[in-house]
This record gives sequence, C-alpha cells and structure tokens, in this order.
Amino acid sequence: MTAPLAISNRDARRLWLWANGLSPAPTGPVDVPGTIRALGLLQIDTIRNVTRAHNHILWTRNQNYREGMLWPHLAGRALFEHFTHDASLLPVEMLPLWQVQFRRLGERAARAAWYQSGLGQQEIARIRDRIAQEGPLSTHAFDTKAESREMWARPPHKKALDQMWYAGRLATSHRENFVKFYDLGERVFPGHDPAEDAHALLRLGDDALDRLSVATPGEVQRFWGVATAPETRGWAAQADTVPVRIQCADGTWRDALAHPDIETRLARAPAATTRLRILNPFDPAIRDRDRLARLFGFDYRNEMFVPAARRRWGYYVYPLLEGDRFVGRIEIKADRAAGLMRVTGFWPEPRVKWGAARVGKLDTELARFGRLVGIDDIQWTAARP
Repeated sequence: MTAPLAISNRDARRLWLWANGLSPAPTGPVDVPGTIRALGLLQIDTIRNVTRAHNHILWTRNQNYREGMLWPHLAGRALFEHFTHDASLLPVEMLPLWQVQFRRLGERAARAAWYQSGLGQQEIARIRDRIAQEGPLSTHAFDTKAESREMWARPPHKKALDQMWYAGRLATSHRENFVKFYDLGERVFPGHDPAEDAHALLRLGDDALDRLSVATPGEVQRFWGVATAPETRGWAAQADTVPVRIQCADGTWRDALAHPDIETRLARAPAATTRLRILNPFDPAIRDRDRLARLFGFDYRNEMFVPAARRRWGYYVYPLLEGDRFVGRIEIKADRAAGLMRVTGFWPEPRVKWGAARVGKLDTELARFGRLVGIDDIQWTAARP
C-alpha cells in the first residue's frame, strides 16, 4: 500500500487559510454570495460589540464590504437561512440537499420540551394562516407572552413559529434591522427536486471535505452539523478521498482524509499575506476549536455566557492572526453614538514579541475596522503593547 501523504504543519496552515479566503489581501470587488458559497455557510449573530459577526466575517475577506450589503441577497433568494451548528446563511444551491436537515430538525423541535409552545394545533394553524394571508410577518405581529423573564424565555407564538421554521414549513423571507420575517416555505424556496436522504448525506460529506481540503471524519461531521457520527463513518468508507497524515502544531501527527486533488491544492495554495487581521469569534476559520488548537496551537473559547468572575479573557474577544500564526487576542467595544472605539483588553500570545512593527500593523487594522462602522477615534483603556 502507498504510504499516506504527509502534510507538514506549515503546509496544513497554509492550505486552511487559503480555503477560508484568508490568504490574499482582502481587496477587490465585493461578491457576497460568492464568498458564502466558497465558505459553505455564514453564521449570523445578534451581538454587536463593533459590528455583527456576519458583517465582520465578510469584511475580513474583503474590506470593501460595508454593513447592509448582505441582506439584499437573502431577500433576493441567492441565499437562504437555516440552522447548521447555529443560525446561518447558505447558498440557495444547497436547498435540494438541505431537505434532510429540515426534516430532522423539524422532528427534533416537535419532540423537544424547549419548543413546546402550549398552543393547540388550531392555534398554530392560525399563525400560519395569518402569514399565508398577510405575507411575511415578524414575531412582533403576534401577542402571546412568555411565561417567565429568563433570558432565553420565548412566548408561545415564537416557539410555534420556530418549530415550523426548523421544519421548512416557514422560511426567513428577509430581515429588517436584524428582525426575522417569516413567510411560507413554498413562497421563499424556489422549486427544486429534493435529494434522497442517503444521497444528500453523501453529497454533504463531499462538499464539507471540498471546503476543508483535509479533515478527520469528525471535522467533516461538524462542518454542516447534519449527519450523525455513524453516517459520517459510512460516508468516509465510500467517499473518494486520499489518506494523509497531518502534522499538528505540537509536532505530533494525525491521520486524516483529503480531497482527491490535494496535491494540486497544496501546489496552488499561496502563503498567507503577512498583514495582521482581527478575526471574529464566529469566523469559520476558527469555529472548530479542536481543529484550531491542533493546527495552530491556539486555545480559544467564547466566554460571552461565562460569568465575568470566571472568564479567562473577556466578554467578546477577537483573535489576532498575523500571516499563518495567532499572535494575541483583543477586546474592542464601539460606541457609535460617541464615534468612539475602545480597546478594553489585550493579551499577547506566549513567546510572541510585540515590537513597533507588529504594533503598527495592529493600529492599522484597528483603523480599518473602525472605518467599517464609521469610527475614526480609537482609544486604549487596556495597556498598549
């Protein structure tokens, strides 16, 4: 048997950053659907420390992007919104494969106690009938009240809307100021022939590996968040892949699978630009934290929902990527009304020296980040490096 192809850690990093659109300088014409198609999906999130995650992720790949450029592509049906590992936007071409996710999440939501609305079937039908008759409606068009004041409490009508949304019976028509408007699935989703579940799961595995280039079966499974572990092992047993060994950041080696044209990809993938980038906590390049730690030796966790006294870093902390290594992390808060962006925390990575040149790169990127949201005044309340 031919020995598995050995891929050094530097080459694995180079390949992964290229696959994520982080190798070239982030300039040129803005192509929002094309960027999302290349990434596979774009996570959307409500938190806006500086700008919301989806805007930041797109801006990181093209700094000509501006807030407001995303949502016309959802309303124009180039994208659709559903749930992967979290709420995400996906290319409309994925819809035939995504029927398996509609079905699975719809059944799961129908069983889960969390989504039991307490409404009768006739009341739920009336909610859907209102949307059918009146057109897209947001949750604010309904008036049932949540039973508690807990952070995650949802009123009965919201639970009913989301149950139907997970199942694909309702779909996101558009968003206004990030508020979701629900419409009938058949009015939002274009006509298509749904793929059989078995075929869809095989294609989703192939499409995940295409975007990962090299991955373990677990990483393939986590990419879309649709298949089970046994289903992913079944995909791996019959998929057209190349066995490889990947060198981890700590020097150890790990068996993995690669796309059939892995050698061509390794030859084509350019070295990452040496500029310093501020990445979003939800950026797809760092979403799989175990993969991130193995490839880059960077231990990163979101601490937004960790009590302040137990946080190691801060509430909303951005990783700092320079070239193909993570050199630190930073916490930034924007006050748009005051036209001010504050750096409230800074943590260099161990054994990374922050000389004048690196600090200058960070200042330049902070200035670019501020311009995204119309802010020129950047102040440090944390100690500067």
